[in-house]
Amino acid sequence: MHSEDSPAIADTEQSTGSKAAVVPSQYLFPFILVTTLFALWGFANDITNPLVRAFKEIFLISNAQSSLVQWAFYGGYATMAIPAALVIRKVSYKSGIIIGLTLYAIGALLTIPASMMMDFNVFLVGFYVLTFGLAFLETTANPYILSMGPRETATQRLNLAQAFNPMGSLTGMIVASTFILPGLQVADFRASELAAHPEYATMLPSEVDGLITVAMEEHAVAEPEARQAMMAHDLDVVKTPYVVIAFIVLAVLVLFVVTKLPDTGHEEEEIHIAVLMKNLLTNWQYVGGVIAQTFYVGAQIMCWTFVIHYGMTLVGLSASQAQNANIVAMIIFLVSRFICTFILKFMQPGLLLGILAIGGGLLTAGAIFLQGMTGLYCLIGVSACMSLMFPTIYGIALNGLSPNDAKLGSAGLIFAIVGGAFMPRYQGAMIDGEGMTIAGQALESVRVSFFLPLICFIVIAIFGFSVYLLRRKQAAPVIAS
Repeated sequence: MHSEDSPAIADTEQSTGSKAAVVPSQYLFPFILVTTLFALWGFANDITNPLVRAFKEIFLISNAQSSLVQWAFYGGYATMAIPAALVIRKVSYKSGIIIGLTLYAIGALLTIPASMMMDFNVFLVGFYVLTFGLAFLETTANPYILSMGPRETATQRLNLAQAFNPMGSLTGMIVASTFILPGLQVADFRASELAAHPEYATMLPSEVDGLITVAMEEHAVAEPEARQAMMAHDLDVVKTPYVVIAFIVLAVLVLFVVTKLPDTGHEEEEIHIAVLMKNLLTNWQYVGGVIAQTFYVGAQIMCWTFVIHYGMTLVGLSASQAQNANIVAMIIFLVSRFICTFILKFMQPGLLLGILAIGGGLLTAGAIFLQGMTGLYCLIGVSACMSLMFPTIYGIALNGLSPNDAKLGSAGLIFAIVGGAFMPRYQGAMIDGEGMTIAGQALESVRVSFFLPLICFIVIAIFGFSVYLLRRKQAAPVIAS
């Protein structure tokens, strides 16, 4: 998951007059080394989203099938989140990082046999293994950064490290937008079809998109050898950045192996899973937080994945142009993070979460019902409302838990990333389906599919306002009779 979505750990015992260093000199090099990991997992997250649309056209599969990319990617996070947390309790931070980097590299290198075999399923296995590594890295790097210095500067230290994650995310988006998507021969085929049919300019983009898909299928039947050559070329384009990042990851792995890192300690205390699970499952705020987090991650991944489908199918953009909309959305997301963090100083977290969810829901409704670029702008604007949701839900869910409960509880919230695995699958199936008419307005299937993230924002709003109202009630003075 994006580290820009990782919670900033608040230090309730911070001394306002402290002059302690954010990164003490003895930890400076280890800090820099561990901080590179934040950029590495950001790159992996954001270079993968555009592949849902790319694989649809390369393999000529349905949107539901191509969305299995997210099923594998975020399913890997969900599968490994709790096991990684338990393993890291028993080994050093350095060992956890080495395990994570190894799995990352193996997963990325699996794109080589996948492209040679031209097998979509092998790509899925590669993404699944890759995110095993990301789960280890995220579960290890955050607490390791926190431990590298005085407690009173831990939050500043983590925020400083997290600042490098968006650099990796934006790099992944830019590589997808400028190298992968424009380099695909299916993009050239699409452009040639548009040039050969000037009448397409007078038709709805959704109709044109369907006609081009049919042309691709007919070309695959009429000229199978040419189609195979096109697939081989395009899968080689997709593979290349993953191979490059795999070798970078291996180089970083070697650096970690040969570097002596400070052992700032790890958990030795015996844990009792049954007791911890009982404590967590009877805490409505935590359970509600996990549910809200699941819906949030689902909404985020759906909005960032299918903005490409929206731009291409409803606005008539090319794949790379539609991916540029994702880059703008990410920039808005990051700017909004700082604004919302400032607002949080003056507003209860539950209230702000509820307001942001209402805003996200209204903008999603705009993407459903408004035509042309206006609808696309609404979909891009949703990112402003999502910016602070993950850490806010995270903080609310863990608030009041004992340190021991919070350790497993944190892994449970990372497990909630599973929302990013199965919800895009449902949205892809809806895009494959039929449109509908609501209040006399005909809605294409892509528009209809965005009712899913709209429902997600409603669930998040209910959680946020419920927490706010309960805390307000608890804080109300008791009037003696």
